[in-house]
Amino acid sequence: MHICAHTHGRNQIDMKKYFIHTYGCQMNVHESEKLAGILSNKGYSKCANENDADIVVYNTCCIRDTAERRALGNIGVIKGLKKQKPSLVVAVVGCMPQQDGVADSIREKYPYVDIVLGTRNIAMIADEIDKVLQSRANLKKRSDKKYRCFNNVLPDDYLNIDEQTPTLRTSYPNAWVNIIYGCNNFCSYCIVPYVRGRELSRSMNSVLDEVKRCVDEGYKEITLLGQNVNSYGNDLSDGTNFAKLLHSIDALPGKFRVRFMTSHPKDLTDAVIDEMAASDKICSNLHLPIQAGSDKVLRDMNRRYDREKYLSLIDKLRSRMPDIGITTDIMVGFPTETEKDFCDTLEIVERVRFSNAFTFIYSPRKGTPAALMEQIPYSIKQERISRLIALQNRITKEISDTYTGGVYEVLCEDLAPKRSDKVCGRTDSGRLVTFDGTKEDIGKFFNVKITQSRSASLFGTKEGDVL
Repeated sequence: MHICAHTHGRNQIDMKKYFIHTYGCQMNVHESEKLAGILSNKGYSKCANENDADIVVYNTCCIRDTAERRALGNIGVIKGLKKQKPSLVVAVVGCMPQQDGVADSIREKYPYVDIVLGTRNIAMIADEIDKVLQSRANLKKRSDKKYRCFNNVLPDDYLNIDEQTPTLRTSYPNAWVNIIYGCNNFCSYCIVPYVRGRELSRSMNSVLDEVKRCVDEGYKEITLLGQNVNSYGNDLSDGTNFAKLLHSIDALPGKFRVRFMTSHPKDLTDAVIDEMAASDKICSNLHLPIQAGSDKVLRDMNRRYDREKYLSLIDKLRSRMPDIGITTDIMVGFPTETEKDFCDTLEIVERVRFSNAFTFIYSPRKGTPAALMEQIPYSIKQERISRLIALQNRITKEISDTYTGGVYEVLCEDLAPKRSDKVCGRTDSGRLVTFDGTKEDIGKFFNVKITQSRSASLFGTKEGDVL
């Protein structure tokens, strides 16, 4: 693990401990790294489970009902530990508390929660811990009875970016780098614009400085993050845009890769495609959510593109990068989706032939227009997603078979699960490859010959290091 935060020289044995539960997207994973950096600077060290922790943080997601219910279920379970260990500090942060009324609901239903923070003021957690501990000390002086305090601090606005938040990175050899916060799109099913606010881009110099630091510290893959990376720079007045940022990152010295997510089809420009095709560092790999294959459903979703627009982007990408790996998100069971609309989705999946697809059943999000629409029975949603998954699994396997016998550059990312003699990593196009190796290989590039394919996974043998 590479650490970009300091611990003020404290002895690890004397440190208090923290444990962070992370739910949701890569943005949340990176924000948990920031939380870890803040807590590390405050003198806390990470522990293996919440039973040993002095502070437990739930970094929540609310984009789908399943993520929210999972987080609330675990917050409910911590009550037992808090009874056994009254000194424990419990914090709930991230997207979920930003929904209307949710922070107050947490206060009412989970009175043992001490701190609630929103998505853009997680840097306040150190000060809020101090307030909780000071309040407890003051209450103890006055009474031996049970004591508690509740600090509910949500950001008043989203106008500022804190560039000073320390980060304890946990995803080596990958480094997450935020380039834009918030979302302006207001898809009719999505809660994100309501909980993360309007789009706000970091300056290009700030992004470039962070990427340089990561490369200097030995990171081999940089993943640029944003709810819509293609909107980067739209709120700046200096002519900055995503294509120019990619061009500047590509010009940086060193052997490293660049990926990014997520891209909105309505904002993917020819200039970005040109930069990807011409670059030595930007991977030929794009996550381009389509969500549905029906023009009617896309209109109802407020996606602001149609099938023709999406397919034209696929054609441009493949004409410039024939071997590009394209993945997508597909929602099944949007309220206005008919059987014909769903068949349109199946048809476009067959036509585009995605490397992989992240499929999910629509779940209503309170406060969004789609939640007010008449809903489709869950049994129909289940039946449809089963058909979609079967189709995509077949296509993924067929694409995997085309890799057999070829040699590809792979960045070793980790040990293979349950195999100490195997490692895994990804090709430039994003395909997962398992091959022989040890933990010393993590962070190195290898030429790997693919000897076998199995569903979405590839297997191979080293042909040699890549300098």
